[in-house]
Amino acid sequence: MRPTKILTFSGSIRTGSYSATLAAIAAKELALLGAEPVLISLEDYPLPIYDADLEAEEGVPQAAEQLRSQLALADGVFIATPEYNAAVPPLLKNAIDWASRAKGAPGGGGHDPFKGPVFAIGSTSPGALGGYRAAMMLRQVLALGLSALVLAEQAMVPAAHQAFTDAGDFKDERQLERLRGTLRTLIDQSALRAGLRA
Repeated sequence: MRPTKILTFSGSIRTGSYSATLAAIAAKELALLGAEPVLISLEDYPLPIYDADLEAEEGVPQAAEQLRSQLALADGVFIATPEYNAAVPPLLKNAIDWASRAKGAPGGGGHDPFKGPVFAIGSTSPGALGGYRAAMMLRQVLALGLSALVLAEQAMVPAAHQAFTDAGDFKDERQLERLRGTLRTLIDQSALRAGLRA
């Protein structure tokens, strides 16, 4: 039986991004929990701002097709988002919008990129809420907008500017345990949905 494949990425590509650090920790923990993490960066999927006229004239960009294939091949997806003005960053929303328009590159295989995998959300913020408002908006986009199955569990990191060591680990073991709990549920639910466990 193959391991559960979990796609992991951040909604920020900023140097020193807290959500990128969270995504990297999640990938490491997923491997320790026996899953197969696939850590990507949206920097490798450059996309113009979504424009229906542009899509009609030029089609869906190749980067959107590639991102769609990554999502479709995954059993589960962990997205770590920062919070910009009480919302998800435009980079992340734009990537999701374009991926939802993609038809799938040849050989992409897998299932529907949003109705197949199980999704889990992590969020980071220097504030006390830990990106809660961005997480709620992302949940709305995924669950209501794209009919995705999104776990109730979330991994929120408040005071993110103080949460990580220089080596990219959590300073507080309790925050790591909360993340592990979310990831364990993601692995279990993704495996069940993909038929990897009886």
